Amino acid sequence: MVTLLGIIAGFILIILAMFENGSPSSFVNTPSILIVLLGTAVITAVSFSVKDLKLIPKAIWQMITYKPYNAHDVGMTMMQLADKARQKGVISLDATLNSLKNEPFLHKALSLAVDGLAEYEIEQILQREISYAINLQSKSIDLLRRAAEVAPAMGLIGTLIGLVQMLGTLDDPSTIGPNMAVALLTTFYGAVIAHMVLLPLAAKAERNSHNESVMNSLYLVGTLSISREENPRRLEIQLNAMLPQGQRLKYFK
Repeated sequence: MVTLLGIIAGFILIILAMFENGSPSSFVNTPSILIVLLGTAVITAVSFSVKDLKLIPKAIWQMITYKPYNAHDVGMTMMQLADKARQKGVISLDATLNSLKNEPFLHKALSLAVDGLAEYEIEQILQREISYAINLQSKSIDLLRRAAEVAPAMGLIGTLIGLVQMLGTLDDPSTIGPNMAVALLTTFYGAVIAHMVLLPLAAKAERNSHNESVMNSLYLVGTLSISREENPRRLEIQLNAMLPQGQRLKYFK
């Protein structure tokens, strides 16, 4: 939501600037829009496989709308689960699984532990899950950054098209204005799309991807500790070694 509001606020500032010194309609040019938007979409698509293009849009949306988790809260959740497993047995966590369906990775991790899989099997499965997620997220971020590179280039191409058309019709003054509009507006559209939409989204997706990777690593360490039926005090030490100084756990006081 914050990302969307930020992008909208940026566009509002541009629109206000358009109203300040003229008519916003003078900033609308259909050929320029088509050159930048369709050109960027097509050239970016060429850089990726069809399989990637089927998976990436959903992954981008999930990363952009992803709500970052507090690492301390994630650690406390794992401590509570480990403490319960220590007191009542790992099988007791089966009753908790339904409440964790909104956390797919944690739900799967605990399901493996409850089912009694060996520690090394759990680790292998979850590491593959983490690697797959990181790989898909990296491709999604690459797509956004690639599109951000292409958009200004398409704007420049549109500018060259407009200039060529303008120079070819200098004997007809009535065509100079429209051709110059195409020349200037395509550069404008390319810069706006790249720097106000694509690059901010790429930065947001990258930040959320890192946050999710850290969260899943905490879940992995906690699940392995639970499967080994270790003392939760040892898990607390392990988790604190992964957490920033200001977010470290004090579960046992």
